[in-house]
Amino acid sequence: MAEKKRKRGCGCLIVIVVLLAALAAAGAWLWQRYDAFAATPMSGLEKGETLLVERGDSLPTVVRKLRAAGVEVGEPMQWRVLAKQLGAAGRLQVGEYALEPGTSPRALLIAMRDGKIISYRFTIVDGWNMRDLRAALARATPLKQQIGQLDDSALMKALGHPGQHPEGRFLPETYQYTGGDSDLDVLKRAYAAMDKAVAAAWAARDPNSVLKSPAELLIMASIVEKETGIPEERAQIAGLFERRLKLGMKLETDPTVIYGIGAAYDGNIRKRDLQTDTPYNTYTRVGLPPTPIAMPGLAALKATANPAPGDALFFVASGDGSGRSLFAATYAQHQANVRIYLQRYRQNQTRGQPEEGKAVLEEAAEATDAQAPAPASPGATR
Repeated sequence: MAEKKRKRGCGCLIVIVVLLAALAAAGAWLWQRYDAFAATPMSGLEKGETLLVERGDSLPTVVRKLRAAGVEVGEPMQWRVLAKQLGAAGRLQVGEYALEPGTSPRALLIAMRDGKIISYRFTIVDGWNMRDLRAALARATPLKQQIGQLDDSALMKALGHPGQHPEGRFLPETYQYTGGDSDLDVLKRAYAAMDKAVAAAWAARDPNSVLKSPAELLIMASIVEKETGIPEERAQIAGLFERRLKLGMKLETDPTVIYGIGAAYDGNIRKRDLQTDTPYNTYTRVGLPPTPIAMPGLAALKATANPAPGDALFFVASGDGSGRSLFAATYAQHQANVRIYLQRYRQNQTRGQPEEGKAVLEEAAEATDAQAPAPASPGATR
């Protein structure tokens, strides 16, 4: 009896060993199969192809997107097992991912787990106005377009700042974004960056500044931004405008007039433009315009917060092609500088200039003469 029991026990042990061996072999076969699936490049991928993982997408959703794009993806179970092995299950990060030929399921899951997304860049240029910014955003790809049908009022409401004018509110800077982001997403970040920059400039401002609020600093900085591209002139021009405001003089700055003309501006300012009253015509109105006229950069904000000392009240383009200005403390000095500018302008004109061009030059000269006093408020000419 005991011998029979020993034989049956041995038989059971043999069966268990055989089963374990079979299971091990099956496990090894499955492991090799999954390992081969994980490492084998997915077929059907073309150069430049991408995958967009959106908020709320599960792994099965991602696999369906791949299949819909014509990619050979294998079985959903293979993806689930592989995702668990890699620690990617439930950890797919939102964004756009490269699907270059040769990409394997393992490489893609690791990329989605670690958030190795494709990023793009959008740059807001110093001195752009809202028309420029809207046009550039409309050309940016693959940004989702959400603001095209929104007027300025609706745009600011969508950004969470109802009732605010959008001009000047977005900091010139380069912003990174990824597939799935929208133009509103970029503007929200640019608005927050400008808000922070203005607050910092206001906190560091000259305590003797005539500016009464961060909003006024932003307006003034936008004018300084448009008046010069020469870094060392920004603080000089800011100081000049500060002195004009303190004396009750009109700013008489061309960029505000141009902004008031809007899309109708053809590249020339004429005498009638300087005499046509608009909220932005600083030749007809005292003080700052009602809103910024452009997006000032950090340098213009800092220069406006800490203007350079001096006695200049006038400036005009040098006319020598350098982009620099000629500054003057008196109107007589300013008239002499204007004559230098006009002389250089004429010298730089090509021979055979059309009569229309000559007429514009003469009208510009008349406009300069028209800025003569009222001595209390002579003009700054650009």
